[in-house]
Amino acid sequence: MPLHRRLARSMLLATSPQRQGVGWWDVSEVALVALGFLLYFLVRGAPADRTEDALQHARSIVDLERSLGMFIEPHVQEWVLSAGILWRLMNFVYFWFDFPLIVGVGLFMFFRSRTYYTLLRDSLLLSGGLALLIYYTFPVAPPRYLTDLGFVDTLEVYSNLSYQAQSMQPFVNPYAAVPSLHVGWSALLAYAVFRATANVFARAAVLGVFVLQCIAVMGTGNHFAFDGFVGLLVCALGLAMAMWLQRAGYPAVRGRLAAWADIAPGGEARRRRHEARAE
Repeated sequence: MPLHRRLARSMLLATSPQRQGVGWWDVSEVALVALGFLLYFLVRGAPADRTEDALQHARSIVDLERSLGMFIEPHVQEWVLSAGILWRLMNFVYFWFDFPLIVGVGLFMFFRSRTYYTLLRDSLLLSGGLALLIYYTFPVAPPRYLTDLGFVDTLEVYSNLSYQAQSMQPFVNPYAAVPSLHVGWSALLAYAVFRATANVFARAAVLGVFVLQCIAVMGTGNHFAFDGFVGLLVCALGLAMAMWLQRAGYPAVRGRLAAWADIAPGGEARRRRHEARAE
């Protein structure tokens, strides 16, 4: 069999939504996803020398929220700071229930539900790409920079976790408050889990994480409510693009691969049955 047909057949098998188990393609899959997120964080953390613009945009958001009667962030943080158990919980949620949790759930779904793993992966990467465009066109300082309004960086003050630490600077843009992907990505995670399983405990857990994250982003002084709304909109757009890939994009690619492999629709299944009978 010609090499291009062998390669096309291998790619058809590797990209099948119904595929079970782990194969050689999965090594490159994990590597490509890891590279994609690494590039996202490196680009996101590129030096940004727009402090004045970022602070002005943050104050504009404060003015907007005040005009709408929804400037609730000082009250949320005041409540969080009222008890040690609250700020400890919010710090933990903000730091650990974001990317670390997404990686853990993503790996679990990779082995249990390849279709919804792919949907989650694509929606995360696409929304991350959209967010990068906004970070560089509309830099916004987080509330913790507005100390004159009484905001406190709870992660640095109480948990000794500073986003400005030397070891984290290559991955952090201090003026990337809008959109809040902490909120948006927790919503995507909840959506993927709800689609992948009917387990009540799993659904309750991801829904609880979403609610806690919405509180934590404000309680830790890292985001305004406005940032969370924009994060949800950006991630909704990323999800819509990912769903289109599932519905039309990937089937078109697999159709082309089938043509290269000289396999008619359904031909692969018939070939497998024929080979099984021959054995």
